[in-house]
Amino acid sequence: MRQQEQSRVRAWFEETYSKRGVGYLRPESAYPIYLQLLGARAGQHLLDVGSGPGQLLKAAVHRGLTATGVDLSSTAIGIAKGRVPQAVSIVGNAETLAFADDTFDFVTCIGSLERMLDRKKVLAEMRRVAKPGARMCFLVRNREHATWRLWHRGLGQRNEQAHQDALALEEWLDLFASCGLEVERVLPDQWPRQRLRRWVGRKTTPGVDEPVHEGRFPVRWALEFLLLVRTRER
Repeated sequence: MRQQEQSRVRAWFEETYSKRGVGYLRPESAYPIYLQLLGARAGQHLLDVGSGPGQLLKAAVHRGLTATGVDLSSTAIGIAKGRVPQAVSIVGNAETLAFADDTFDFVTCIGSLERMLDRKKVLAEMRRVAKPGARMCFLVRNREHATWRLWHRGLGQRNEQAHQDALALEEWLDLFASCGLEVERVLPDQWPRQRLRRWVGRKTTPGVDEPVHEGRFPVRWALEFLLLVRTRER
């Protein structure tokens, strides 16, 4: 049963990336801010879990990082290898990462964690391959946001194949704490404000001097949460 569910998730992403490619995701300029928030520097090692066609990998390589991506979709990985040949991109399941302990300075997972079947196992694997004191960055959905509640509860729409299973903020925080990970900072998704700045012509260098938006309203109301996380000593 579980293998069938995993196969459905994989098939959905294979079809989506085959049809839409990088058009399924935000533009490249939306991704460098994650590296800015992590304080990533040239020569450090980054693992992007759920790396898709390599949007964040491209930003990491441009910044001088040694970048590795893993994704369930062979189609996405094929695109990433063509777009970012300097990065290592492999097909794999986040529940069983094919890397040694204490390998990476940073681990990122942007818009993918709520789509994974066993999140505790995934987080345990991320913690295992991250160095002690490593920093992580996650972008996750908020199931309590008004539009999410309308879509799922009011209209009864749910993408089972992509396994979109969001949590409320407190539930996300509890999940990370239960996996030995410390959430240092919670921000709203930065993309809406990034996009607005570009529309009005305000110049910033992506991932270098971008203003960090704290939000005008309580962060628990955000559509998506940006979580900055640190590993604890094992």
